[in-house]
Amino acid sequence: MFNRSAGILLPVSALPSKYGIGTFGKEAYNFIDFLHKSGQQFWQILPISPTSYGDSPYQSFSIYAGSPYYINLEMLIDNGLITEMDCNNMDFGYDDDIDYEKQFNNRFQILKVAYNNSNRNFDTEIETFKNENKNWIMDYALYMALKYKNNCLSWLKWDEPIRMRQKTAVENSKMELRDEMEFWIFIQYLFFKQYFNLKSYANSKGISIIGDIPIYTAEDSADVWSNSKIFMLDENKIPVLVAGVPPDDFSKDGQLWGNPVYDWKYLKDTNYEWWIERIKYSNKMYDVVRIDHFRGFDEFWAVPYGSLNAKSGTWIKANGRELFETVKSKLGNIKIIAEDLGIITDSVTNLRKYTGYPGMKVLQFAFNGNPKNPYLPVNYEENCAAYTGTHDNDTLKGWFEKLSDNEKHYVAHSLNINIEETNNFYYSIIKALYNSKADICIVPLQDFMCLGSEGRINTPSTVEDNWRFRVNKNMLTDDLAEKIRNMVMESNR
Repeated sequence: MFNRSAGILLPVSALPSKYGIGTFGKEAYNFIDFLHKSGQQFWQILPISPTSYGDSPYQSFSIYAGSPYYINLEMLIDNGLITEMDCNNMDFGYDDDIDYEKQFNNRFQILKVAYNNSNRNFDTEIETFKNENKNWIMDYALYMALKYKNNCLSWLKWDEPIRMRQKTAVENSKMELRDEMEFWIFIQYLFFKQYFNLKSYANSKGISIIGDIPIYTAEDSADVWSNSKIFMLDENKIPVLVAGVPPDDFSKDGQLWGNPVYDWKYLKDTNYEWWIERIKYSNKMYDVVRIDHFRGFDEFWAVPYGSLNAKSGTWIKANGRELFETVKSKLGNIKIIAEDLGIITDSVTNLRKYTGYPGMKVLQFAFNGNPKNPYLPVNYEENCAAYTGTHDNDTLKGWFEKLSDNEKHYVAHSLNINIEETNNFYYSIIKALYNSKADICIVPLQDFMCLGSEGRINTPSTVEDNWRFRVNKNMLTDDLAEKIRNMVMESNR
């Protein structure tokens, strides 16, 4: 599927830009140029949907909508929708990390100015946009308008008629909040216009975008509110069971994600229409789709709603094989990477092999003393995507520095690397990945920059200081690009 290729993992949010968070502006175009000069064929990003409490891109108000934070304000200045003074009067935070509270407090004010200044000049384009996204855009716009009307409370705390989507309540809300809905649609129009222009540029440079779709939706989302039948909810639309993973060596209480789980019987009875539409949409958005928590398509850990941790969950079977058969029959062979990490049974492995999708190999998981460890580069199969680490791992340097001396020597011995090569040691580790059989190797940009734990993106099961990392534009040098490109050439990628 990937023909010995290489790519870099970097969230859009981490790009350097002027107003406090990465956007689809000139810095993103410069990064694509950097990828091209580095000999990369892929840019892997994290979900780009609107984030909710905790700022995690895996907990979004919508699986379809785009994050308003990524709309480039300088482009809006160029279009005459806002002025530089409008932006300079707002505090968006600093260059060294992301201040989501300041983004939340200020970004929407600027976008409201742009909306008010648009003077209906985009009506024709917006009508086309609505028609192209009619399966989700109106529900999302109404949901966001209602959320702000209700002081940003979860939809589960709205008045019963609108919470239960009674027809009269929905129609009355649409009439009352029509202008607010148009504002939220306008934001999405801007987001997708800028995104697809950027994607077109990336593709013209030979760079394909790997998008990341979470398996679940957030409880507080337009998706659960407007499509409640596909989830395990009670008659009051309260979740019965929620998602997570059981206790393991990393977490004695397991991980309680809190997302409503799917009613697989209903999905089957509707011929998986909801998932077909979602994957079809993702295939339009991205050149390759990475499906997070692929394990959940075989069976999923379901925890009673209201539990304090994930200990009391149980495994429930899903219909993954039938779902992906339907995907292939309706959509053809879409390029998908299956994130098959965690507790992996033979059944999960068989499902992935049946689909033909490449799974993931993470180098940091390779060193448990077992020479047959599947994450050791010498044991990789061709049909896999190999990573030094993911967004949930520490950086390569941060991880290595926390090992004991004996563990460090074991890593070096396992990869046949001289541990005394201080300057090139982490590049030698990456070379071991590049020289493996893996069809595609994805390396977080922080590992190429040899950053320590200050470059970490996320620490699972924590809510503080995650998703805040940003790249200093001075780091993206021609020398770094040439160094990476030489590695690509030497490994025949």
